[in-house]
Amino acid sequence: MASGNFFDEVQKQLDEYAEMLELSPEAHEILRHPMREIRVLLPVRMDDGSVKIFRGYRVQHNDARGPAKGGIRFDAGEDIDTVRALATLMTWKCALADLPLGGGKGGVVVDPASLSEGEKERLCRAWVREMSRNIGPSVDVPAPDVGTTAQMMGWMMDEYIKLKGEFQPGIVTGKPLALGGSVGRREATGFGVIVTVREALKHLDIDPSECRASIMGFGNVAQYAAINFTKLGGKVVSVSYWNRNDKRSYTISKADGIDPWFLQSITDQYGSIDNEQALANGYEVEDADAWLSKEVEVLIPAAVEGAITGDNVSMISDKVRVLAEGANGPTTTEADAVLRENKNILVIPDFLCNAGGVICSHLESVQNAMSFYWDQEEVNNRVEKKMVSAFSSVIQLAKEKNVYTRDAAYMIAIQRVVEAMKLRGWISN
Repeated sequence: MASGNFFDEVQKQLDEYAEMLELSPEAHEILRHPMREIRVLLPVRMDDGSVKIFRGYRVQHNDARGPAKGGIRFDAGEDIDTVRALATLMTWKCALADLPLGGGKGGVVVDPASLSEGEKERLCRAWVREMSRNIGPSVDVPAPDVGTTAQMMGWMMDEYIKLKGEFQPGIVTGKPLALGGSVGRREATGFGVIVTVREALKHLDIDPSECRASIMGFGNVAQYAAINFTKLGGKVVSVSYWNRNDKRSYTISKADGIDPWFLQSITDQYGSIDNEQALANGYEVEDADAWLSKEVEVLIPAAVEGAITGDNVSMISDKVRVLAEGANGPTTTEADAVLRENKNILVIPDFLCNAGGVICSHLESVQNAMSFYWDQEEVNNRVEKKMVSAFSSVIQLAKEKNVYTRDAAYMIAIQRVVEAMKLRGWISN
């Protein structure tokens, strides 16, 4: 979705749906802007004794339906507009999944790979100290995202508990299991992506075992999307990834299907695959964009925003029947205009496709509040039930109104948020 300024693109998209839904001016104005933005400077003592200053953000877009929910990203390219955009998308994602949550997002401008473990811990604790007045289990609940991990959530939880003087594991989700995390959380987003792919193929009357997929990215979401698509009976023929060593992107391919478990074993925590080991095991290393032009039935952009653009959308093969947006905002508005006219491709919009993570995060919060924890089967069943329900509601509305799937998803999500704002008295009926 991102082309130029990501937040501008998200706002433009909202403007279109506000007109389509005939939203009142006050509802439209509230939804166009985040309700709260927090910016902080984070002085951190580095291992060499020096003090380095980092910039941090937290944006709470809308909490009409419940506490803000969304990840915190550690990324060298992080900026406030990206955080605003992603917080807005979280509002729609939570509403579409029918969760009692609003949208939030956080970020720190840093390359986490440049930090030692001790420096990461001190930075995490500094962020929580500065944000502690504005986050909490019933206020705003962070979670892992790009560049952050379960361990980092553990440090954040610990710092919050020290500040508040009481045990509150629900301050963050995506924690280690020993600290109140939920089983299935790490796999949940990729798992949910393939639940929607399965439902899409069922809707199109296509046998998954006869399908091939190509995936952009090989971070957490892409890894479990690849694993679950393989379990579904399909073949993943290529994945792309960012190589941290030479700062370039590549595509790893195998015509008869990759082994996602093997590739996972030679991938570091930032999604960078070991080229030499891949080549030694019969994989082909191709250019960065090769994943997009593969002759596959399922295409899954699961890495970064703005990946499919007006310039490269024509590279998509005529064989593609399902485009599943595992990443946030992977399709620019220019590319989306092309896909909208392509009746052969069923697009599963990002805030539907990748909602498995936030659904599981909500389940983690519920388990923390109950101090009672479910097993993997129970968690997966609950995530799957929510994903299937959301997918069905989008497909049903798209058919009823004869609209594009993205339009249907936005219409459902926005109307749910507006209804909550009306009932709370924020806007007139």
